[in-house]
This record gives sequence, structure tokens and C-alpha cells, in this order.
Amino acid sequence: MALATTVLAEGFVFTEGPRWRDGRIWTSDMHGHRVVAIGLDGVVETVATVEEDEPSGLGWLPDGRLLIVSMDRQWLLRQEHDGTIVCHADLSSVARGSLNDMIVANDGTAYVGDMGSRVHVRAKSLDGPRVPGQTFIVRPDGSFEVGADDMAAPNGHVLTDDEQTLLVAQSSGQQVTAFDRAEDGTLSNRRVYVDLVSADPAVASAIPDGICLDSEGAVWVADPMSRRLFRVSPGGAVTDSVGFGDDIPVACVLGGADRRTLFVCVAASFVKDELEGTATSKIVYLPVFVPGAGKP
Repeated sequence: MALATTVLAEGFVFTEGPRWRDGRIWTSDMHGHRVVAIGLDGVVETVATVEEDEPSGLGWLPDGRLLIVSMDRQWLLRQEHDGTIVCHADLSSVARGSLNDMIVANDGTAYVGDMGSRVHVRAKSLDGPRVPGQTFIVRPDGSFEVGADDMAAPNGHVLTDDEQTLLVAQSSGQQVTAFDRAEDGTLSNRRVYVDLVSADPAVASAIPDGICLDSEGAVWVADPMSRRLFRVSPGGAVTDSVGFGDDIPVACVLGGADRRTLFVCVAASFVKDELEGTATSKIVYLPVFVPGAGKP
């Protein structure tokens, strides 16, 4: 069924990577070069500034320090308790494109997506050359390794409640892919979790951006090319859909006290140059029946 949304906060350039933590929505205002936390009353606090690059995926170490993906510099940043920001892991020697989304396990192990190409360059022309992306495993001490290669623009990353399964939205692969996660954090048993189909006849396939998981194993998928957010079961059935008119949904997270509120990052465009000097991005929300599960 179709669902309607309510605006929580607006006036951002391009919101991405929403997380629910401590009663607030945390999100990167990517082209605004900052990370913000938004209360349910709509009050916005800037918690980190990344002037020299664009922040994307967010997560936390066990001691509460914030991790921030620095996209084009290909770093994973860490915000110390005093607010200073340092390099947690420099992935530039192994990354092939922009880093983007990320999820962090309870033990502080981060899973960071390398899109395989420079995101803001490809956004202007989707017909450019494709380079396989990767998902990196970054340990709490900043050491890293390749967790999965030959990925088709790995975007949203999700961990199940038991943290034994990692789900990855492959934007250029039109699917959500699953991996088994071992106790040491390594990944194996790659498989298709669900193939995705576009709702727009003019668009060949669904291109997943940010995703989140619910307690029935269904995935909420932000599909910017079809300008919709939808819920898909592991069997492939689409149970719910949210349209956004001329805007695009970028990413989503289930939060609120009972995790039955779906928060969505919405933007006017995904092309950086078209957003220059604007403040049209917003966070909207809607109630859902099935609560969230896992991370984010």
C-alpha cells in the first residue's frame, strides 16, 4: 500500500547515512560537509564538520567515538571524545573509487563500501566505465583488509541482530547481497538475499541506495531512480511503497522508541553540481507496523 510522510527537519544540502542513536537521528549532510543529530522535536545539532571532504556512512566504536566515512579522500575518520577528528584508517592505497556507506559491529569492526568509481563523476553520466567495488573490513585499531571484492557499487550495509549476517545493497547489481559473518569479522558464503525490480517502466531495474532491515527479514530500500522507497520481503514480494514526486529518497533507517518509525533522507537530486548553493534536502518520517532489526 502507498504511505505518506511527515517532515522532521529540512534545510540540508544532501542528507545520507541515517542512524538512530540515543533518541535522535544522526545523518551526514554530505555536500554540507557536516554530520548532524536531529531530535524528534526537529532540533538540529551539528556534531562534526568535515570541511575538506564529504562525509557519508556513520557508526560508533564501543567506547562511543564516532566513525565517519570521508568519501573522496578515501579515509575513515574518527571523532575523539574532545571533538577533534583524526584519520582512523587510510584506505586510499586500496580503494578504487569513492567510499560511501558503512556499518559498524558491536565490537567496533567497520564494513566500508568502495563504490569502484568516483560517485560524483558517475552521477553525471551513468554510462561511464564500471570498475568492481569492494567492501573493506576495518578493525577497531584501524587495520584493514578486503572483505568482499567484485562488488557492483556496494552501497547500503546492514548487520542482522545477531551480527552473523551482513547485507549489502549493490547499486549497479540491482540486488541485496548477503554474507555470513564469522566471529573474527571475516565474510563468506556470498549469496543473493533478494533481487530488485523497478516500479518505473522507463527504468530498467531498481538501483538500491541506502537500506534497513526489519524484524521479519524484509528490507526497506531507497530507490532514487524510481523516486520511491519500498519494502521487499526475502522472497521478492514488494509489500509497501512510498512515492516522493519530484524528489528522491536516498537512505532510510527504522528508529523511534519501538523502532516502528521509518526515517528517510530525501533530496532534490543526486548530482552534486545541481545541489550547489541549495538547502532542499530533508529528513521525513512515517509510521510502520513491523519494527526495525539489526543495524542501522
